[in-house]
Amino acid sequence: MMPSRRGLLGLMLAGAASACASAEPSYFTLAAVPGPTRRGGPAQVELRRPGLAGYLDRPEIVRSSSPYSLRVIGAERWGEPLGDLFARILAEDLNNRLPGSSVFTSTGSITAEADATVEMDIQRFDADPSGQVVLLAQVAVSRGRARASAATRVVRLTVQPAGPGTASLVAAMSTALGQLADALAAMLQVSGRGRG
Repeated sequence: MMPSRRGLLGLMLAGAASACASAEPSYFTLAAVPGPTRRGGPAQVELRRPGLAGYLDRPEIVRSSSPYSLRVIGAERWGEPLGDLFARILAEDLNNRLPGSSVFTSTGSITAEADATVEMDIQRFDADPSGQVVLLAQVAVSRGRARASAATRVVRLTVQPAGPGTASLVAAMSTALGQLADALAAMLQVSGRGRG
């Protein structure tokens, strides 16, 4: 028995619809990495949510950028908003590097009087055309409420991923974030020495 034209059209449309269905997204997260410890930091450190360059403020992972183009794969996404993820893992990295200090994020539920505040703008956090992860940030560390005396600095870090896949890219990004924590821990240690 031959199917009718209408039946064939229905089967073709159903097949086309299933072929057009997008694949289930893969979700990724950054991870804290070990680093050198520094004693003598401020007792309470508030880490403000970082400002993100607009091209990074999206659910999809930006794999690479060049002066005039971005490479984004829609099925590869962050497991949470990148600004929150970045701050959460950076706070964990800093807590590991600054024994005796308590580092908390401004987006969390803790509201303590901070001895030091860390603010930053993330201008770049992706791979360059050669495949190296680039983290470019402007950072400021201030003591108490004295914002006028904030120590500021530009930090540029590069890390080569171990392989071509997204998991390797995200691991390299985690390493770069750990290196940023190293730089911030040194700034906070200097800030902590001025207490008293």
